[in-house]
Amino acid sequence: MKKQWLRKIGLILLSVFVLSLLVFVISRLAPGDPLVSYYGERAEKMSVEEHEHAIERLGLNEPIPVQYVKWLGNAFQGDFGISYKYKQDVLTVIEGRLVNTLLLGGIGFILTFGLALLLGIFCVYYENQLPDRILRKVGTITSCIPEFWLSLILILIFSVNLKLLPGSGAYDFGQSANPLSRLTHLILPLTVVVLSHLWYYAYLIRNRLLEETRKDYVLLAKAKGMSRKRVLFFHCVKNIMPSFISLMAISLQHVIEGTYIVEMVFSYPGIGTLSFESAKYHDYNMLMVLCVFTGIFVIAGNVIGQSVSEWIDPRMKEIKMTGKADMV
Repeated sequence: MKKQWLRKIGLILLSVFVLSLLVFVISRLAPGDPLVSYYGERAEKMSVEEHEHAIERLGLNEPIPVQYVKWLGNAFQGDFGISYKYKQDVLTVIEGRLVNTLLLGGIGFILTFGLALLLGIFCVYYENQLPDRILRKVGTITSCIPEFWLSLILILIFSVNLKLLPGSGAYDFGQSANPLSRLTHLILPLTVVVLSHLWYYAYLIRNRLLEETRKDYVLLAKAKGMSRKRVLFFHCVKNIMPSFISLMAISLQHVIEGTYIVEMVFSYPGIGTLSFESAKYHDYNMLMVLCVFTGIFVIAGNVIGQSVSEWIDPRMKEIKMTGKADMV
């Protein structure tokens, strides 16, 4: 057990290292001038000497490998540098945005998979009947709508025309501690996050549950007089839970990406909007931290989800080991 966890931790660290190296190199090779982010319009009026001095001040005059080694050494000491755009410590800027993303992404993630599970069970219970057929058609249509387009439509209807809900921001001015203000600003972006992912996962759960209902033990339980509802809820749903948890862990990256897109469209001050700004303005230090932290979150979520699935159903671990043996 210890060796397995050490191997998983080592894999996480190696993946994060490769991710940080790729992001560092690609961001510095991308066209654009990071001085514009730091100095604004003054960067365009600098002389050659002033430009070279500014580059040296930010530590961008050295070769990329040297810059990466220095950044990595400072990062191990907890120093991630300052944001070129905000002129503040990177972690301080992220701290002010993190709560907003956790609210939107966390609630959206829970609602998406909670509703997807209920929707999948409902469709299986009414398999090929009118409710199942209607939900499949409606779900297919909603899952094909791009997130940015759905966001713009909701803003146009509920914010511009009806003026019922705010179309941007995380709360009203000076109302950051007001739960009602935060809730009203969450409704539209949360609706987009849930609707854009709901049916895709509900369809996967529906198919997995249908496979389970066609197994021999289900036929045996029905032959013994057990009701269809009891077999479905007390046996089939329970048996697909390891697959459901694995699906949640694997889909973490997908939901995060959707949340970031929704944040940008709604001008929601979260990590997604901050990531877009850091890439646009070549805010290298900010971009590095956001990419690395997001990568750690996604990779660790996948590893933890796999471990939980193996703990719930030890057969998954045996299948995994058997597969490795067959490959050898």
